[in-house]
Amino acid sequence: MATGQLFSKSTQALFYNYKQLPIQRMLDFDFLCGRETPSVAGIINPGSEGFQKLFFGQEEIAIPVHSAIEAACAAHPTADVFINFASFRSAAASSLAALKQPTIRVIAIIAEGVPESDTKQLIAYARANNKVVIGPATVGGIQAGAFKIGDTAGTIDNIIHSKLYRPGSVGFVSKSGGMSNELYNSIARVTDGIYEGIAIGGDVFPGSTLSDHVLRFNNIPQIKMMVVLGELGGRDEYSLVEALKQGKINKPVVAWVSGTCARLFKSEVQFGHAGAKSGGEIESAQAKNQALREAGAVVPTSYEALESAIKETFDKLVEEGKITPVREVTPPQIPEDLDSVIKSGKVRAPTHIISTISDDRGEEPCYAGVPMSSIVEQGFGVGDVISLLWFKRSLPRYCTQFIEICIMLCADHGPCVSGAHNTIVTARAGKDLVSSLVSGLLTIGPRFGGAIDDAARYFKDAYDRGLSPYEFVEDMKKKGIRVPGIGHRIKRGDNRDKRVELLQKFARTHFPSVKYMEYAVQVETYTLSKANNLVLNVDGAIGSLFLDLLAGSGMFTKQEIDEIIEIGYLNGLFVLARSIGLIGHTFDQKRLKQPLYRHPWEDVLYTK
Repeated sequence: MATGQLFSKSTQALFYNYKQLPIQRMLDFDFLCGRETPSVAGIINPGSEGFQKLFFGQEEIAIPVHSAIEAACAAHPTADVFINFASFRSAAASSLAALKQPTIRVIAIIAEGVPESDTKQLIAYARANNKVVIGPATVGGIQAGAFKIGDTAGTIDNIIHSKLYRPGSVGFVSKSGGMSNELYNSIARVTDGIYEGIAIGGDVFPGSTLSDHVLRFNNIPQIKMMVVLGELGGRDEYSLVEALKQGKINKPVVAWVSGTCARLFKSEVQFGHAGAKSGGEIESAQAKNQALREAGAVVPTSYEALESAIKETFDKLVEEGKITPVREVTPPQIPEDLDSVIKSGKVRAPTHIISTISDDRGEEPCYAGVPMSSIVEQGFGVGDVISLLWFKRSLPRYCTQFIEICIMLCADHGPCVSGAHNTIVTARAGKDLVSSLVSGLLTIGPRFGGAIDDAARYFKDAYDRGLSPYEFVEDMKKKGIRVPGIGHRIKRGDNRDKRVELLQKFARTHFPSVKYMEYAVQVETYTLSKANNLVLNVDGAIGSLFLDLLAGSGMFTKQEIDEIIEIGYLNGLFVLARSIGLIGHTFDQKRLKQPLYRHPWEDVLYTK
């Protein structure tokens, strides 16, 4: 492996298996270091394509998302680092696929628990093709002031405290990702900081070893000393011992192998990492520390003394003129996310939407303040839910029952009315449910099902002004306006609409007052004297009776009643009800596998 520096300020990576936070942390580090281009060139998310929005400093950027490794590598040929956040189940396969791409030079495998046989195969392929594997079970690595992998070095605060926004003089390698974060901070306290840091991972077979990276650090002129943190278990540290004995390393190495407490236990102890398990005296921390000390490494007497040993080694190099401490710089301020500063109380921001009918922020959604569990436990029906979401209050049972009756009676009126016809034609054209439903709903208007609000509006205005049915109808006639809610294409005075009769019967039995309905009936009596088809239709019945419901319940002010009619609440009832029937017609046509509809030419009057 050996060679030299892995990363630079122009290094770009491909990120496998989208994770928002690690990517954003990489981009924040880029901004902190003064990079001109983001370090994440593209994201690979199997099965997805498009873009992901993230921040590069204060600027929002769109990072391309690719569904396949090959496509991502082809689209971003300069991205030579592959950061793999796949689970242990798929990490090996995706890593091997990445290693086979000619553009990929370094791969970091974050997952723990990758099968050892798979890891060995990856290591063999990487070595044969002169590529570098960091991990598995790693947090990654960092080139101070240039590039970092995923969550390496933790939060921005830790990165700033550890002076990782600019390069120092120390090369650091560890098995532990968590301890590397700790050591970055310790090293920054007693030296000018690290130049490069790598966590090789805690598995038994790491893709690259401690000695691999120390030998590489030895070839990097900017690195003047190395710090190594090993652990009990395995024999990786002994390859470093051999390199030191053979004179392959000519820079000071400060090392410590953790796990000396294992001797306090009577039986073998498995520590956090898969590889942190002593298999005998030679794999103990004490034996490794002694071997490193004898080979020429600076090894303290305890972990607590490690920081002092690093300081002494660094200070000596400064005295000898081998290190000129890096001049300190002030890093830029990372813009804070709006959510975090709002929560901290630092800023206030206007909202973009106002909602008064529902709230989903608690343990369960609430409709007009009523928890979902209460709605179910109290046996609320559809009418009750409509009263909460539309009228923002719990209406009396007779009101909600009336709403439910309206929905049932208006759910469908056969396949020949315009809404159903449109839906049927659309469904037979092979369109989906929503398209078929909407095509029917779009026919609702003044001539089909959309006259409920107008009927209520005109009946209320006439009744409240004290107009007689004669005055009302004749006044509408003078204005050239048909009386909404009056007239039917099929029904007659001697063949009333059964739906109208059912609604009137329910209202006379349960409503405290039916003054508007009675006025509508008087208007019908007058219009029938003019033509036998000018009967009160279902729109007129619902419109007049809803006025009685609103006025008779005593729960609405005059202003609220006027607003309800003006906004279009009552037509909303028809839209909701008829949606049930239109959905039914869609399913019916698809179940019957009906072919594309073509209107018969004999039913068309062709004329010049």
